[in-house]
Amino acid sequence: MAGGFGGGGGHAIAGRAEQYEGKITGYFILACIVGSFGGSLFGYDLGVSSGVTAMDDFLIKFFPDVYERKHAHLHETDYCKYDNQVLTLFTSSLYFAGLVSTFAASYVTKRRGRRASIMVGAVSFFLGGAINAAAANIAMLIVGRVLLGVGIGFGNQAVPLYLSEIAPYKIRGAVNQLFQLTTCLGILVADVINYFTDKIHPWGWRLSLGLAMGPATAIFVGALFLPETPNSLVERGELEEARRVLEKVRGTRKVDAEFEDLREASEAARAVNGTFRNLLAVRNRPQLIIGALGIPAFQQLSGMNSILFYSPVIFQSLGFGNSAALYSSIITGSMLVVGALVSMVVVDRLGRRFLFIEAGIQMISSMVVVAVILALKFGHGEELSKGVGTVLVVAICLFVVAYGWSWGPLGWLVPSELFPLEMRSAGQSVVVCVNLFWTAAVAQCFLAAMCHLRWGVFILFAALIVVMSIFVILLLPETKQVPIEEIWMLFDKHWYWKRIVSKDPKYQGHHQQEMAMAAAAGGVKSGAASEV
Repeated sequence: MAGGFGGGGGHAIAGRAEQYEGKITGYFILACIVGSFGGSLFGYDLGVSSGVTAMDDFLIKFFPDVYERKHAHLHETDYCKYDNQVLTLFTSSLYFAGLVSTFAASYVTKRRGRRASIMVGAVSFFLGGAINAAAANIAMLIVGRVLLGVGIGFGNQAVPLYLSEIAPYKIRGAVNQLFQLTTCLGILVADVINYFTDKIHPWGWRLSLGLAMGPATAIFVGALFLPETPNSLVERGELEEARRVLEKVRGTRKVDAEFEDLREASEAARAVNGTFRNLLAVRNRPQLIIGALGIPAFQQLSGMNSILFYSPVIFQSLGFGNSAALYSSIITGSMLVVGALVSMVVVDRLGRRFLFIEAGIQMISSMVVVAVILALKFGHGEELSKGVGTVLVVAICLFVVAYGWSWGPLGWLVPSELFPLEMRSAGQSVVVCVNLFWTAAVAQCFLAAMCHLRWGVFILFAALIVVMSIFVILLLPETKQVPIEEIWMLFDKHWYWKRIVSKDPKYQGHHQQEMAMAAAAGGVKSGAASEV
């Protein structure tokens, strides 16, 4: 369960984690399942938009020049068939809307609660799906995408916070990754739907876009029965209700230690003015660099979009014909689900750093293999042999499954762990904003980059993954099984960050007292709080 940070707000956290009691209750499981399904909105849109933009009926109605180029080939290679800035604007407009709306979501999440933001996101997503399904021109498509983006902005801002706050700290990693799991399941379901709707002429694409209303409705109805997180209730001064919910979620009345941490974190939060401005304070520099800027950007610069886009071409070259898109989507979607399940099982045992570093090695190797084979064999009018194609398929699967258990889920988990209560909502808004900005940038630039760089775009992503892995190795401390209200201590012990946070005047005034109190009460487990 998440309280605040001792170091962030200057309050005294007494290291009560060992006194937390509770069990996994049916009420807790229901809250996690319903809450996590906010990820299905994001996943369904990712899957549907990539499939619909390749449907002939959709292209004929809105982008006839792309349709003609797709089938005529002219003098272009397969790298350039879909290079159209208006078509990519259809995709990226959602992300631009999401990054703007997440700041409104921050206000709603903080003032009205995490559950309220989830419900607002569901309503906006429903309206966007309805408008897109009825679209008669590109303007309607863009308006629908903007409303979908607002829904994504609210959902992605609130759901990771909700899951991290309602979970017991020992299984926080696995619970938070339900968001990534439902995102992957949303992608997989959308891929299957696209395959069948592509056979319904000429309005199958409308059905794909309109079915977004289904998960939006389910999430809104489910949210009506969701409990608000005790953290949010305490933050808004509803102490009696917060304790009642905490007792019900934990299945015990012995919640004094955990509730006291929440209360102290809330008191510190009220003492802080200007939460967005407070992100820039020296004592919060690790959270800003790692959680708000670094990890959300790197998640989108990993090259995952390039693999998802390119896999249908590779499968088509293996003789799957018109079924190439289905096979590639089902295989890559299944690999994402497998990766998310693996991550849920091991993230609280092996830790966040291990998954980041191992996956970095696996993803770099896969990207290099794909780049080399495409440089030698593709784009010259040659068919790929079965042997070469098999190697490509294996490389793609290894890349996708590695992303599925590392940067995919951890890109949401780790930032949600780092921020103190007083700036948790604001911090998560910056996380979503940065994430969606780079998602939009990659979506808008990737097709043009692939057209001009060709196989070199995969080498570029491999180089970026090297940088990402070094970033994690040097700057990210291990957070597994550390209560959120004690994570600030990790930065006190980190070889680099301790030299930064100690320069903050407010930090210096409280540091000795807090560390002494935490040590007297047991502190953080030495194994869990080991420094890099």
